[in-house]
Amino acid sequence: MDMGIIKRTGRKALFTGVVCTLSPLLISLLVQMKLRRLWLKDEEQYMIPFLTIAHCVTPFPVLACLLEDLKILNSELGRLGLSATLVSDILSCLVTVGGTLFRIYQEQGSMLAAIDLGAVITYVIVIVFAIRPTMFWIIRQTPEGRPVKGTYMHTIMLMVLGSGYLSYLLGQTLLFGPFILGWAIPDGPPLGSAIVNKFNCLISDVFLPLFVTTCGMKTDLSLIQFDNSFMIVNGILIVLTFAAKVVACLVPLLYSKMPLNDALALGLLLSCKGVIQLFYYTFLEVTGIITAQVFTLSCVSILVTAIFVPLLVKFMYYPSRKYAGYQKRNIMHCRDSAELRILVCIHRPDNIAAVNKLLEVSCPSSERPLTVYVFHLIELIGRASPIFISHQMQKKAVSNHSYSKNVILAFNHFEQGNQGAVLVNIFTSISPLKYMHEDICILALDKLTSLIVLPFHRKWSIDGSVELEDNTWRTLNCSVLELAPCSVGILIDRGHFGRSMLSLESSCSIAMIFLGGSDDREALTFAKRMANHSKITLTVVHFVAVGNEGDTYWDELLDNEILKDVKLNNVGDEYVIYLEEMVKDGPQMALTVRCIVNEYDLIIVGRRYNVKSPQTSGLEEWSEFPELGTLGDLLASSNLNSRTSIFVVQQQKIKT
Repeated sequence: MDMGIIKRTGRKALFTGVVCTLSPLLISLLVQMKLRRLWLKDEEQYMIPFLTIAHCVTPFPVLACLLEDLKILNSELGRLGLSATLVSDILSCLVTVGGTLFRIYQEQGSMLAAIDLGAVITYVIVIVFAIRPTMFWIIRQTPEGRPVKGTYMHTIMLMVLGSGYLSYLLGQTLLFGPFILGWAIPDGPPLGSAIVNKFNCLISDVFLPLFVTTCGMKTDLSLIQFDNSFMIVNGILIVLTFAAKVVACLVPLLYSKMPLNDALALGLLLSCKGVIQLFYYTFLEVTGIITAQVFTLSCVSILVTAIFVPLLVKFMYYPSRKYAGYQKRNIMHCRDSAELRILVCIHRPDNIAAVNKLLEVSCPSSERPLTVYVFHLIELIGRASPIFISHQMQKKAVSNHSYSKNVILAFNHFEQGNQGAVLVNIFTSISPLKYMHEDICILALDKLTSLIVLPFHRKWSIDGSVELEDNTWRTLNCSVLELAPCSVGILIDRGHFGRSMLSLESSCSIAMIFLGGSDDREALTFAKRMANHSKITLTVVHFVAVGNEGDTYWDELLDNEILKDVKLNNVGDEYVIYLEEMVKDGPQMALTVRCIVNEYDLIIVGRRYNVKSPQTSGLEEWSEFPELGTLGDLLASSNLNSRTSIFVVQQQKIKT
């Protein structure tokens, strides 16, 4: 488990995790208190509280496996579910420990219960303050790219077996000790992934099927007969806890304005049962707390939810929306004084200079810091497994064999040149091209970025001719534009922007062409950040249609509001030029753009995909690259004799 989720858990996940555990538990306890007095015998009343707790737990491993099977583990819905379930798991663990201690108190007295409570607390303290630091020490002892020593691996597995036996001595379930120990082991490479690779085959392919098979052999369907009051009460509790979980989850999710279908899908996911519940029911049956009849009914409830919940989730939650963002993650909604997070993608070494220059002209400062996540994308060739590398995991010198040596050196130099204003984190992904857009969207979700910067698929030579064109990278850009959880920008470097001006020692002339709409407003917001350096000249060219028939009234109000400070020259610390051009149609605007394009080093535009307006009428039919929008396509055309680079911005698409 990634225990770092706890630090990143927001109110939505926290409240969801709490209510999905406590609400069904409290409701079920209240209902069973009423029912057991009327319908149950004294010996049957003893079983109900433990059975109720088992019905209400929401295990993290069950949800993680289910999300992986549904291929939505890295979606925002999946991440929200994992965060909520981790909170729920902690509460469930506390409730289970409390229930077990209560049973010890009833059977063996308060003194032994108090001793066991002290032993449980001591065990948790040792895990947190001794075992977990030891795990990080093992990671530090493992050289980058080398496997973890077998001695460490075998010692950890012996600790797992020992913790299970210790749980037995403490009177807890056998799952308690290994479960707490598992929280202490850091997820991912090198340690977490090494444990999974070494032992997953034995555990998942041998022990787990044997366990499930033995449970199935003990399940006797002929015992399910609702001819006695206890079976009826148990059936009511199973249905009640399931319904209470779903409904309880909807409250915080709908309050936070999550779409109903997504909220209901998450409620069903958190209510699903799996192998962990099967273990609880087996433990209760083996220890004699519940009968074989009750065990059979409980196992059938696991089977029913495991069959129907995934089908319902697939029906309500579309895979194409796995990267849907429920929060506004764009530049417009990032305060001027707040940290701006940008994910920049590097395909080839020649992308580095232009991206570096774009970040430089965005004028980062201590008052307006910039966090840059550099993602070096390398196509997987051959039969090797995909690799994801975080170059911040181990602070070591760059290896001569590093996949991303030039990328690391270039962006570390950029960070050092902007100390206190820029923080750089570098990642490398080696994967098939058809899945790279997923890596990009996942990283953007995980790092809460406001903007993704993608290099254009064409490479221009120094004389302005097209040197290289790779349509596989174009497909990647189109996929990111469609699925991205934040705003996206495509940087078209014609070979001059990054190579001739590697710092702001020389002047830089930037233009932002504004037509109107959400993408243009996003692009203008990014352009405004550049008006804070004496070497940068920012010009905003506003093309207004004669009669202004293209915009809706609301869009026109928003456009005027964002242009207000530009017109008043109240942007940043430097002078901003505002020009207004009246045009009647697309050809007239194209002629004007061609006349001014060579006056600037960089032109920023909004994508405005499929947006109809008088300013671009007549140009759509000639579009070569729809992913750039009409104006971006015009500026990126090989027929345009220009050295000016283009940055095309698309504002985040909020999925509803």
